[in-house]
Amino acid sequence: MRPTAKQVAELAGVSTATVSYVLSGRDRRVGAETRQRVLDAAARLGYTPNQAARSLRRRRTQRVCLVQGSFGGVPTDERLARDLHEMADGHGYSVVTLAVYSEARAVAAVDVLRGGIADAVLVNNVGDHLTEELLAQVVSARLPTVVIGNGPVPPGCDVVRAPETEVSAEAVEHLIAQGRRRVAFLAQRYELYRDRPIGRLLGYHTALDRHGIEQRTVVSGADDRVSAYQAATGLLRSPDPPDAVFAASDRAAISTIWAVRDAGLRVPADVAVVGVGNIDEGLITNPQLSTVGPIRHDYTDVVRLLFDRLQAEEPPPAREIVRPWTFVRRGSS
Repeated sequence: MRPTAKQVAELAGVSTATVSYVLSGRDRRVGAETRQRVLDAAARLGYTPNQAARSLRRRRTQRVCLVQGSFGGVPTDERLARDLHEMADGHGYSVVTLAVYSEARAVAAVDVLRGGIADAVLVNNVGDHLTEELLAQVVSARLPTVVIGNGPVPPGCDVVRAPETEVSAEAVEHLIAQGRRRVAFLAQRYELYRDRPIGRLLGYHTALDRHGIEQRTVVSGADDRVSAYQAATGLLRSPDPPDAVFAASDRAAISTIWAVRDAGLRVPADVAVVGVGNIDEGLITNPQLSTVGPIRHDYTDVVRLLFDRLQAEEPPPAREIVRPWTFVRRGSS
């Protein structure tokens, strides 16, 4: 016979309400000793909550949703997903993922979210597809929402931002200080189709403006390794090839290093290379990759925002976190 919450409560010497609080993760007011007694009793009896029944009672799915631009391939996205899964496990939730890589996918994702696929949503930077207006539809459905990105967000959700523009400008300033005057920018597609530059591309233009450098070369290619290699190869074969490349992702920067070496040139003597992301792979390139990115790849604080908002009895005021970024100079520049 399946053990019950009442049996766990009797064994732990607490009320069934306390068992419910502890095993649902809503246990901030439960003492550490009491919490441990409940967990030990549940483990001894082999008790696990009946998620289906719980969901019906609460009209909840016991799921949270991660919305991101693609599946896999980006180490920082993988770390975010892992941290979300681990905290979700601890709170008795599962995770579903939606990919938003086009306007149509963004509209479809909002429809699914408003339809009740999950109890809360964490939106990882998905370019311009998930607009402020679409996000407002999600928030209006009373779905706890946290957004990672530097774009505008509607009232009622938390936002996690990064100083991409400022630190990207610092990286390009470094290249200029090294005597580079033909600095090319390898862009992500969504950066090229805006009325004005933002983020990493804005940092590129800002640094060149400060030094009165008019020559600008901006090409697409930072979205995947193959596109980056092809774009870098094309740049190096041009009549006036760059003496430095600032790539909007570390993956693209690593492909650029391969393209430079395959062209019979040296990094950084002939072409300096800087990426964005500060991923571990940059430490094993030859030379090691200079990069712009977060100081640490730990998204526990971001994920905690989501579960704090999800479990609050009343919606908390909107919060904003700025995650620190830095420019890490290594051998490629």
